[in-house]
Amino acid sequence: MQKTLKRYFPIFVLPTLIAFSFAFIIPFVMGVYLSFCKFKTITNAQFVGLENYIKIFADKDFVNAFGFTLKFSVVSIITINVFAFILALALPRKIKGTNLFRTVFFMPNLIGGIILGYIWQQMINAVLLKYETTLVANPTYGFWGLVILMNWQMIGYMMIIYVAGLQNVPTDLIEAAQIDGATSLQTLFKVKIPMVMPSITICLFLTVSNSFKLFDQNLALTAGAPSKRPQCWLWIFTVLSTAETVTKVSVRQKQYCSSSLWQS
Repeated sequence: MQKTLKRYFPIFVLPTLIAFSFAFIIPFVMGVYLSFCKFKTITNAQFVGLENYIKIFADKDFVNAFGFTLKFSVVSIITINVFAFILALALPRKIKGTNLFRTVFFMPNLIGGIILGYIWQQMINAVLLKYETTLVANPTYGFWGLVILMNWQMIGYMMIIYVAGLQNVPTDLIEAAQIDGATSLQTLFKVKIPMVMPSITICLFLTVSNSFKLFDQNLALTAGAPSKRPQCWLWIFTVLSTAETVTKVSVRQKQYCSSSLWQS
């Protein structure tokens, strides 16, 4: 049986490998290569070496946004996974309305980022107005407002993954640990957490990805105010790209107008 599997293994793996290569590996390699190029389309890319990286890291706004994104990502990854795991531990217990609670906690993940940003902007400002301030008055408010928004959106999604992992933990192991005299904390750290490591890995990758790709929530919540300090790197990168495009268009328009006047 093993010999048969080894013989036909490449045949079964090849279609999936081809699809994975076209969908992930090739675009990733091309993306890395294009980051060292100056291009408008992928067919006219001109290799410029480290020029793009030197230019972007020389920009103070980008460096500030990148640092903000790192701090935001670290705090969000920790808080989202901790709170999601705590909820996952609480909900599998036999209490009334468990399925309703799971649905309610998951619902924020279905709402668009722009809408979430504006909703939380109004709610946070309503609280801060009691202290005669607003969300954009202090960069710290924008930072923690974004963390709260991200937690509210992602905790339910991560919780569902953790619940699925905890439900797959064999009850025999838990019962054996209890018979051996293990406390609830010992059972949690010695049995449950090691058994749900695949779920933890998935949740970590998802939270890292979503934290670094955050754009619309940041745009709707503060739009980088005040002084462009609480803004994510993807937001500032888009702004820089748009500004460069607008500048090029303006230069071309001026050149066209000058040539038209010269001809007339």
